[in-house]
Amino acid sequence: MIEMVNRPYAKAFEAFAAGNQDILCLSADLTSSCEIDGFRDRHPDQFLSLGMAEQNMMSFAGGLALAGFRPFIHTFGVFMYRRPYDQLMASIAYPRRKVRMMGFLPGITTPGGMTHQAIEDISVMRSIPNMTILETGDATEVESICEAADSIDGPVWCRVLRGSVPRLFETPIKVGEMRELASGDDVLIVTSGISTEEAMRARAALGRVGVSFRHLHLHTIKPFDAQALLDHIGSVRYGVVTLENHVTDGGIGSLVAETMADAGVGKRLVRLGLKDTYAHGGSRAYLMRHYGLDALALVGGIERLMGSEFGITEDDLAAARVDEVHSLVKAEAL
Repeated sequence: MIEMVNRPYAKAFEAFAAGNQDILCLSADLTSSCEIDGFRDRHPDQFLSLGMAEQNMMSFAGGLALAGFRPFIHTFGVFMYRRPYDQLMASIAYPRRKVRMMGFLPGITTPGGMTHQAIEDISVMRSIPNMTILETGDATEVESICEAADSIDGPVWCRVLRGSVPRLFETPIKVGEMRELASGDDVLIVTSGISTEEAMRARAALGRVGVSFRHLHLHTIKPFDAQALLDHIGSVRYGVVTLENHVTDGGIGSLVAETMADAGVGKRLVRLGLKDTYAHGGSRAYLMRHYGLDALALVGGIERLMGSEFGITEDDLAAARVDEVHSLVKAEAL
């Protein structure tokens, strides 16, 4: 039985930042939606509301960092890079300011459609010099994301989960490392964020049909340990399947492809994720099934890689966790 943790970011950020006057909490008019309303109420001297003006917020945060503060910016991921890209680049990334950008609603974790779904942020951030990229996949990683981000001498982009989040791991994020969740020798599976839980749903069913797989979970996407990945690829027979809550162009699928190409690795790669498309509105479970991001899609990817059909159905997989409808829980998600 997976433990569910309610609003882990709210508790973790307050425990990390409260009383440290160098840390400032910045909000872009989505304070309760980013779980920092309690921090605002209890620590008003460390809280700044910049309003729905993200371009100004980026430049302002860069100035705060120049003055020696450690600003943590909170808003939905899409609003933190699509609107203020030039300010993000010029005021934060280029001068390597210690600004921690906490981007909520990664990928299809919201039914809000393309205006709210950050589906290409990893592609964008990977291309920006000086940028570190972290992604949370469970409650433990959400609880440790602030400390991990604040350990970086430079700007950090974080994909943060909110609401009720499962606890999958016992240890916190260690920047630059990857988690090895299974050690098989047929196929390497590489996942990040909410895709890791989907891969874990397929573990028992794949084992029953004799598939021996190695599973890596990435919480640090940049910087990336290419040699560690190559060592894992060298330990499997057939090749690699990546599964991500993101477009396949520029995300972890591309990261793995680039690593393999640079090293001249001749094994096959199957990349699963959003395929050159925006996602429409719908529940997370529906969107993951519709766009091929769930456990059953992963099984299909492994079948293509190995050239076999396993006959695995949804009934063979571990039960999916069904979230409450966003419109009943958090209207701002729409």
